[in-house]
Amino acid sequence: MRKMRAELHVHTVLSPCAEVEMIPPLIVQEALELGLELIAITDHNASANIAAVRKAAEGTPLTVLPGMELQTREEVHLLCLFDTLEQIGEWQALVSAALPSIPNDPDHFGGQFVVDETGDFIRHEDQLLLVSADLGLDEAILEVTRRGGLAIPAHVNRRANGLIANLGFVPTGVPIEALEISRHLTPEQACRQFPQLASFPLIRSGDAHRLSELLGVNEFTIQAPTIAELRLALAHKDGRSYRILA
Repeated sequence: MRKMRAELHVHTVLSPCAEVEMIPPLIVQEALELGLELIAITDHNASANIAAVRKAAEGTPLTVLPGMELQTREEVHLLCLFDTLEQIGEWQALVSAALPSIPNDPDHFGGQFVVDETGDFIRHEDQLLLVSADLGLDEAILEVTRRGGLAIPAHVNRRANGLIANLGFVPTGVPIEALEISRHLTPEQACRQFPQLASFPLIRSGDAHRLSELLGVNEFTIQAPTIAELRLALAHKDGRSYRILA
């Protein structure tokens, strides 16, 4: 077993409102300087920059998991984490088909940039990503899980796109294996404010749209940086475990 510090909610310049500094080499550099060994790239409804961040991390101790921050039909943000580019590619196809055909307006919503591993510009993403896909939360969680992924409702305490504010409760009957709280609350504060959270494993993430928002306070004791191992750690099974460092 090894202890790995992780940040599971990192955006790149593909996400609307992400700072221009969020390019692959700078993300990798900042993660390594913070002592992180595992990050997940989770752009908003998109995945086109994941391969570039993975390539930028080659030869370093940093593992980059493919992911996405999906905006569901209920306008709830859901972290969708996978092991492989093939899995995220299949998931992206489903999400893209469920997004409305609305072009992005960079002057109003910000640029959406696809870049290479050095951060050099490749193309604009013309499809507006700052919208909801026609996928319900329950359906999305089941589809992610069916594809071998891990679905974690994001920043559930937040008024904007948070599970509690938008639904009023944590739904039952779907495999919710963890919940994410924002950088502004400790787990103790979150459970006092929202008692229903106490029955779920909680991770804490920066929802990083800029380098200074990388937290890396989740520590997993696992054999390898895989979805299966993270799932065991969140459940504290088979000697795996996790904790929030601060």
